[in-house]
Amino acid sequence: MVVHIVEDDDAVADALAIALENMDHHPKTYSDGETFLSCASWSAGDWVIVDLGLPGISGSDLVRQLKEQPDPPRVVAITGKPYVSLVRLLRDLPGLTILRKPLSIEMLFAALA
Repeated sequence: MVVHIVEDDDAVADALAIALENMDHHPKTYSDGETFLSCASWSAGDWVIVDLGLPGISGSDLVRQLKEQPDPPRVVAITGKPYVSLVRLLRDLPGLTILRKPLSIEMLFAALA
C-alpha cells in the first residue's frame, strides 16, 4: 500500500517515511499540497497523511479536495495545533482522523489499520 505524506517539516516527513517503511508500507513524501496534487497518483486503497499546517493550500483544504474525488484515498490528518483550534475544523470535516504531534509509532499504526 502506498502512503502519501504531505508534510512541510522535512524531519517529520522523514521520520514518518522511515516508520512506514518499517511497517512494510511504501511512503512517498511531498512538501506541500500543491506538489501532492500535481505529482501524486493515488487510488482508493492508498492513504494520505496530511499536515493541517501546510504552507500554500491548507491541509484542511487539501482534505476537502481529496474527499470530493470519485474514489478518494483514505486520509489521516496530523497537527501540532491545540485541540481548541481544531474544534471548528472537526465540525467542518466530520469523520476525519486527526493525530496530534508528537506522533508515536503506535498512533500511526492504529490509524492506518
